[in-house]
Amino acid sequence: MTDFAAYHEPEDAFASAPLRLTVHLGAIADNWHDMAKRSGKARAAAVVKADAYGLGIEDVGQTLYHAGARDFFVAVPSEGATLRAYAPEARIFVLCGIWPGQEEIFFENDLVPVIASEEQLAFWMSVIAERGDYPCALQIDTGFNRLGLPLEDALALAADVSRPASFSPVLVMSHLACGDDPSSPMNGRQLQLFRQVSDAFEGIESSLSASAGIFLGPDYHFDLTRPGIALYGGEAVNGVANPMRAAVKAEARVLQVREAKAGETVSYGGTLKLARDSRLAVASVGYADGWMRNLSGSGVPLRETGITGATGFIAGRKVPVAGRVTMDITIFDVTDVPENAVRTGDYVELFGSNVSLDEAARAAGTIGYEMLTGLGLRYERLYVDAAE
Repeated sequence: MTDFAAYHEPEDAFASAPLRLTVHLGAIADNWHDMAKRSGKARAAAVVKADAYGLGIEDVGQTLYHAGARDFFVAVPSEGATLRAYAPEARIFVLCGIWPGQEEIFFENDLVPVIASEEQLAFWMSVIAERGDYPCALQIDTGFNRLGLPLEDALALAADVSRPASFSPVLVMSHLACGDDPSSPMNGRQLQLFRQVSDAFEGIESSLSASAGIFLGPDYHFDLTRPGIALYGGEAVNGVANPMRAAVKAEARVLQVREAKAGETVSYGGTLKLARDSRLAVASVGYADGWMRNLSGSGVPLRETGITGATGFIAGRKVPVAGRVTMDITIFDVTDVPENAVRTGDYVELFGSNVSLDEAARAAGTIGYEMLTGLGLRYERLYVDAAE
């Protein structure tokens, strides 16, 4: 468990911010080393798309590069162009591929397009016919039915002796649909199909596994793995203890502590009627900050399914969300916290080392990926250096 409180003396802006986000770069580096070790003989890349899962591609990318990552995956070329300054010697793969009008951003920043459709392949062939040899990657669909060349087309391309000499894929890849469920037969089927692809493109590196697939074992590792959510401390596999270090803590400032009587209601719609005299901590976070309305303690359809609402952590105790989450405000029931232990200006942890990212996500009926990538713009950020 990461003790975030042990690290930096906060700057004034961070100390008084309505919303705070502490990103522990040391934990991210440690998680990458862990995933690299679990990848066995395969190299471990680093997936930093969506602004490094909401945590900042500049700081996170530089940290991972210094940790030893030399292969990175982003979603769009602008992310790759930003990353290039922080990972000067890395291979940067762009998962959404290349489209007309994007050639210069790829060439100027030495980005590798991931070709994932017949249309992209045709366009890419026209580009290299004019420019000459330039690396690319090929994404093959092995059953996901998302991005990827059809398996038959990929095998035909591999066997096509007439393809241009300037067509130089450096990686063939696919993606597991059910890697987070080790018992799913889909994993074995996709592995069998991807082996056909890997064999057909002999001499070209292969990659099948993201974070979850790495935990499936060496059969799934091939030449390159692509850890993503695990680097940021999130759960990659369902139903097992998460071995990764917590890497981020989100906090909201308590704006007011108020007393409320039994029988009174809380927040919009009056969906929570208090059964006892209560103390309520009103905190400066809401769905505009990615703290979703589904995290409400009552008054949303998800609560009818039996999934309980979110909890925060303050003064050494977990405290439940009271009533509905609103755009900028969430109310926590702190009645069971010792009196005077919570004061105006204190901070409630939304997720971090005491409430895990995925615990918070489950309360919203979602996953840690969405919690991180949905972080709003109002968090004051503090990056704890990897060396500390």
